[in-house]
Amino acid sequence: MDPTYWPLVWLGFTAVIILDPFPPLFKHSRYWLVSRISRLLLPGFKRVEFTDFWMGDQFCSLVFSLSNLSPTICAYATGFNEDWRRCGSASKLWPIAFVLAQLPLLIRLIQSIRRYMDSGLLTHLINGGKYGSGIISYLFYFLWRHQGGGGHGSVFALWCLFNTAYSIYASSWDLLMDWSLLQSHAKHVLLRNELLYSNYIPLYYCAIVVNVLVRFIWVIYIPKQGPDFYLRSFIAGLLEVGRRTLWNFYRLENEHLGNVDQYRVTREVPLPYSLDDIGHDIDDDEDTQD
Repeated sequence: MDPTYWPLVWLGFTAVIILDPFPPLFKHSRYWLVSRISRLLLPGFKRVEFTDFWMGDQFCSLVFSLSNLSPTICAYATGFNEDWRRCGSASKLWPIAFVLAQLPLLIRLIQSIRRYMDSGLLTHLINGGKYGSGIISYLFYFLWRHQGGGGHGSVFALWCLFNTAYSIYASSWDLLMDWSLLQSHAKHVLLRNELLYSNYIPLYYCAIVVNVLVRFIWVIYIPKQGPDFYLRSFIAGLLEVGRRTLWNFYRLENEHLGNVDQYRVTREVPLPYSLDDIGHDIDDDEDTQD
């Protein structure tokens, strides 16, 4: 069997499992995943819930996979001949690869605008600006790759400029907003007062460093010498998936703590008055009646 068929077999097997209508293999969970992904394809039409933008963030880490869909189809169409590299960024199909790669960022941008319209909170527009800057940075990256990826001209300079701004923007949002870390007067230095993983405090500092470093992983494309661009892209994509996995732990932790603080997740809600005061008032009334 031709080894190029195995990826298609794997994709077909995955599709069958996910769309399987029978109860085994966690049908409810599989269909929940399908429904949430379908909501992502229609952003802005419904109120954005936590699962919507959380799922959108997961897809933002799949730029490598999405951008390689069109080159993969092109390679299968040409029979994986010796000119398969012409299906990459240097081909006429690069706009399609760019659109597919930026689709999650565009979805998150629309979601941020919808959340601003629903709540009026300016923070959602600021968050949307992060995804907008990401789209611009990737545009210059694809333009630079289309030109050969070896020159250091104006497109390269603009790519470095916008990518630096995007990396700083995204890293700051990760730490300050998504994780609520770097609080100046926190009990734990540069963290926050409440930590669910209190037995693993050093891991918080490791996560901060790893998150920032991977946000700047794009610098591996700059050297002219070294591994092939396809290998570099694979390494960058793999590290981004690892970063997102790490990000999920602290993002969900922060979301849970926020729900608890706002009594969205609790079994007891404090009353707006003291029961002791009510008891004293009742005793006073009884004494007055006597």
